[in-house]
Amino acid sequence: MIKEKFELPIGNKTLKIEITDWALQASGSCLVSYGDTVVMANATMSQKNVDGFDFFPLTIDYEEKFYAAGKILGSRFLKRESRPSDEAILTSRMIDRAVRPLFPRDFKKEVQIITTCLSFDGENDPDIISMIASSFALAISDIPWNGPLGAIKVGKVNGEFALNPTYKQKEESQFELTLSAINHDGQMLINMIEMGAKEVTEDQVMEATKFAEKTLLDIIDFQKNIVKKIGAKKAEFNPAVELDIYKDIKEFLQDRLDDAITNAAPNEKNLGATELIKEELTKFIIQKYPDEDKEKQVLPFFEKEMERIIIRNILEKNQRPDGRRSDEIRPLGCEIAVLPRTHGSGVFHRGMTKVLAILTLGGPGDQQLLDGMEIIGKKRFMHHYNFPPFSTGETAPMRGPKRREIGHGHLAEKALLPLIPNPEEFPYTIRIVSEALSSNGSTSMASVCAATLALMDAGVPIKSPAAGISIGLAKNEETGQYKVLTDIQGPEDHFGDMDFKVAGTKNGITAIQMDIKINGIDTTIMEEALAKAKDARLKILDIISKEIAEPRKNLSQYAPKIISFMINPAKIGEVVGPKGSVINKLIEEFAVTIDIEDSGLVFITGQDQVLADACAERIKGMVKEVEVGETYQGTVRKIMEFGAFVDILPGQSGLVHISKFVPEKIASVKDVVKEGEIIPVKVVGIDDLGRINLSAIDAGFKVKK
Repeated sequence: MIKEKFELPIGNKTLKIEITDWALQASGSCLVSYGDTVVMANATMSQKNVDGFDFFPLTIDYEEKFYAAGKILGSRFLKRESRPSDEAILTSRMIDRAVRPLFPRDFKKEVQIITTCLSFDGENDPDIISMIASSFALAISDIPWNGPLGAIKVGKVNGEFALNPTYKQKEESQFELTLSAINHDGQMLINMIEMGAKEVTEDQVMEATKFAEKTLLDIIDFQKNIVKKIGAKKAEFNPAVELDIYKDIKEFLQDRLDDAITNAAPNEKNLGATELIKEELTKFIIQKYPDEDKEKQVLPFFEKEMERIIIRNILEKNQRPDGRRSDEIRPLGCEIAVLPRTHGSGVFHRGMTKVLAILTLGGPGDQQLLDGMEIIGKKRFMHHYNFPPFSTGETAPMRGPKRREIGHGHLAEKALLPLIPNPEEFPYTIRIVSEALSSNGSTSMASVCAATLALMDAGVPIKSPAAGISIGLAKNEETGQYKVLTDIQGPEDHFGDMDFKVAGTKNGITAIQMDIKINGIDTTIMEEALAKAKDARLKILDIISKEIAEPRKNLSQYAPKIISFMINPAKIGEVVGPKGSVINKLIEEFAVTIDIEDSGLVFITGQDQVLADACAERIKGMVKEVEVGETYQGTVRKIMEFGAFVDILPGQSGLVHISKFVPEKIASVKDVVKEGEIIPVKVVGIDDLGRINLSAIDAGFKVKK
């Protein structure tokens, strides 16, 4: 039963939070609704610490349920939900990026948050509701957490900002900006950003962010007031510190780690000495504490020391790990047409980060079919991202794409989608695969650059080239001192405080994704990061344009040929034929695939242009509307006693009566024509059943002597 219910107006709808007695054994549980979309969130904490990890073992699972949308989906043989859809994985990752920074440092108990969409109205996106539900479930639980957080989506439709826009509004919007934030002493700090846009400016992003500020703070205060009312208490968290072993570690390290980091050679792969120190330290602890399993405490302490030294060097000595200035990009390079038989390819180099993108063109029949809780339809542009273990010099099992790969692939896809030509201009299905060959920071943004090269190499008429860059942050939270870093590499990503990815064209931003490790950033840091990202993006675009300035004029000779044209929708049945007999015969005869939309738009896809053209002419002839008075060169198909049937168009024939060949009377049609002969005929009538009557006399047929 519902025990308590709370409401907050947002936009033109009401956000509702309900506390129930349903999931009694979860640490925190709630129902959150917006419109008729309802999400249940359950947060649970293990009672045992997980030792030896340099990360917090947090698991976020967003569950889509077909019943929420009143659908029975799946194959004929499997009617239950199986692996999560890409959309569900992306929502899980977004929630994770928002809530993770707010857990205490050194907290190592396993925490799992499961959000389940119980009801979906087809209008209100469950992702924002799930973020708020996750925040509130954590806030009312005993799990140590420094929330709650606010979450909101902002769009701009017809020049007006819209909070939590509906799906219909999102289609018309210039952008879709998702923000989460906390209230820090009355100031909004942003801790997660996700954005897809149609080339908007940095000023427009900041304007939308500031527009959302009041609502975000209202959502935070709304949760805080409920938490105060119900009196939720947190479990005490005191990081276990074994002073003896930490003292031993410090005595062993002394200044060795500081010297190894500070005095490393100015290049990308300059922290190899630290690995040797870590190995020696681990051996030392094992020898000093045999059979006590104390070596598990080495890694967390070692990581914190490296972070402290790297951040200190950046802030106090203006020294990045590889020796670059704060706004300096690593060496850039581009290659195109690197593979002989693919339809388009490109390699993008940014220091040691190198990504190969391969593009494949297909017909409309190659589109991906989407059949999920939220989306049912087709997808003609796909970007997939692979991150093999060799890209970081490691070995690992290859077991299909992980959540990170799905997330990075979707981010690059989001950045490029606004630039893809519409199907009327370019009817191809487009798939790009980005292979991370070598990774030392931000392969997702390198994928945007490599994919742009592949698109232009393939001759896809994109609106404008795109590029991406990742901006980092080093901050001392005690003093407030910080430095924004352009083009972060591996150690700065791992030990730094922010990963702010921005992709776009020379005209504006098409995608943003930000996650942080501190509580949040203010709008001043956000504005500076956007400015640095723009400067870097324009420099990268200049390098891309030097390699290939615009899309090629011609497609690859190995790409399929597509012909598109319209027919009368009432004639579709004639092209398809009974049980597909006619269309299947055409497909076999001309070695093509044929796709016909309900509107009458026909796509013919084949490798041979001549055969594709011939198939198109055949179909056009089959559906051509024959009119009285038109003249054709027809082929005599069959001679009868009363006349002859003459083919005037593919699939269409008419009858020339025996009296309509020559003015004089003839005893037999065979006296003037023979089967297979081509003769001029004129349409003189079409009866109520659609039968065509022809005349050879009126068309000027003359008997050969």
